[in-house]
Amino acid sequence: MRGPHNMLRLIRTGATFERTGAMGVVLDAFDAPKSIRIAFRMLVWPFKWLGIEGDPAAPPVPRALTALGPAYIKFGQILSTRPDVVGDELAQQLRVLQDKLPPFGLDAARAQVESEIGYPVDELFSEFSQPVAAASIAQVHKARRTDTGQVVAVKVLRPGIERAFRTDIDAFYFAANMIETLSPASRRLRPREVVKHFESVVSGELDLRLESANSSEYAANTQGDAGFQLPEVVWGMSGRRVLTMSWAEGVPLGDNDAIDAAGHDREALSERVLQLFLNHALRDGFFHADMHQGNLKVAANGDIIAYDFGIMGHIDEYTRRVYAEILYGFIRRDYKRVAEVHFEAGYVPADHDVDEFARALRAVGEPIFGMDATRISMARLLAYLFDVTERFGMQTRTELILLQRTMVVVEGVSRSLNPRMNIWNVAKPVVEDYIKHSIGPRAALKDLTETARVLVRFGPRLPGLVEAALVRQAEQEVAEAESLWLLRFGWCAAGVLLGAIPVLIWVSLV
Repeated sequence: MRGPHNMLRLIRTGATFERTGAMGVVLDAFDAPKSIRIAFRMLVWPFKWLGIEGDPAAPPVPRALTALGPAYIKFGQILSTRPDVVGDELAQQLRVLQDKLPPFGLDAARAQVESEIGYPVDELFSEFSQPVAAASIAQVHKARRTDTGQVVAVKVLRPGIERAFRTDIDAFYFAANMIETLSPASRRLRPREVVKHFESVVSGELDLRLESANSSEYAANTQGDAGFQLPEVVWGMSGRRVLTMSWAEGVPLGDNDAIDAAGHDREALSERVLQLFLNHALRDGFFHADMHQGNLKVAANGDIIAYDFGIMGHIDEYTRRVYAEILYGFIRRDYKRVAEVHFEAGYVPADHDVDEFARALRAVGEPIFGMDATRISMARLLAYLFDVTERFGMQTRTELILLQRTMVVVEGVSRSLNPRMNIWNVAKPVVEDYIKHSIGPRAALKDLTETARVLVRFGPRLPGLVEAALVRQAEQEVAEAESLWLLRFGWCAAGVLLGAIPVLIWVSLV
C-alpha cells in the first residue's frame, strides 16, 4: 500500500490546494519567501486539473482539507487553534473543521446504531435527532433514552472512514520515505517514526470502545479536579462504532461572545484550561490530547466540560520528571540545569559540551522572557528549542510529540480566551507543585520504597537470575575467545597460502 502509486496522492494534494485557491492563502499565512512561492506554484500548476474541487461555498483552505480527507482535516483542526501562526482570519475559517463538517445521512447513522447495539433505534431512544455536530471521523446525535428519559449524545463513526484514513496514512508514509531518501539530514527527525506515532494515536479514534475506556480512566484520575466535568459513558449502548454518553450542556469554549453573554470570566477560564492540562500531563501522565475548542464547553456553573476522548496521551513517570524539570528550568531561567537535564536523559549526545548547550539555551529563553505577555509563546519556544537541539544532534523524541503538540494546542485555546495571558506565570504554580512532590527527598523515598517492593517480590528468584546472568556472561566470554582464535587461525591460513603461491609458481616453472 506504500508504493510509488502514492505519488499520485501527493500530487493530488498540491493540485487540490491550487485548484481551490488554498495554495496562495497558505503561502500568505506563513509569509513564504518569493522563491518558495514561485517553486510551489510551478510544481503544482500543471497538475491543477487533478485537484479535487471540494465545496465552492467553503473558504479555500477548509475546502481543500475537507476534500482531501480525515488526516488532512485533523491537521487543519490543529492549525485552527494557532492564530499566532496562521493569522486570526485563517484560524477562524479552520474552526469549521472541528465540529461543523458535512454530516452523513440519518438513515445510515440509525442503521449503524442498530447493527452495533443489536436493537432497533426506536426501542433504545424515544427521540433521535438529526446530526448536531459532524467532525472528521464521526458525528453526534442528541437522543433521549426510552428506559430512563435521560438525554444523551450518540456518537457514530462515518461509514468507510477506516479505508479513507488508511489511504491518507499510506500517502504520509510514502512522503516520509521520500524525505528521508532525498534529504539525509532529515533522518534525525525520524519522519517515518513521526507518521507511525500519528497513525497509532489517531487509529484509536476508529474504535469507540477504546474511547469509552479512555473516558473511564480519565474520569477516575480527575474526579477531584475543581471546575472540571466529564460526561459519563452509557456502557450498554456503546460498542466499536457507536458511543453513547450523557449530554454535556454548555457554551462552546470557542464562542467568546456567548461566554461573555453568559457572564463567565474568560481570563479565569484561559488559566484553568492550561493548568488542567499541565496537571493531567504531569500528575497523572494521562491527558486529553485533542483539547481544541470543538471538544470543550463551559457549563452554567462555570465548569469546563471536556469530551471526545479518542486521542489521549500517556507519558511515564521518568519522562514526566524530565519534562517538568525542563519547563521549571526555563521558568526559573536556570539554563545550566535545563542543559544538564537534556544530557542526563540522553536527549543530547554525551560528546557535546554541556556549558555550550546551556549558552545556546539562554539564547533561546532570554529573548522570549523579554517579550510582552501577548508575544510569549510555547510554540515559539519549541521552535527556537528545535533549532538549537538540531545543532547539537538531538533526535526527535517521538514519545513527546503528542505532549508538545497538545501543549501548543492548549496554549492556542487559552490565548483565544485571553490574548494577554502570560503562559509562564500560569504554568509556574503547577510545575512547582509537581517538582515539590515528585523531585526531592519525598520522591527519593518513594522511589526507594518502590525498588524495595520489587526486590521483595522477586526475592526468591534473585539467586537464579544472578546465576543465569553470570552463566550468560561466561558463555559470551568463551564465545568471544573462540571467535578470536578463529580469526587468528584465518589470518595464519591466509598468510601460509600467500606464502605458498610464489613457491608453487617456482615449482611449476622448474
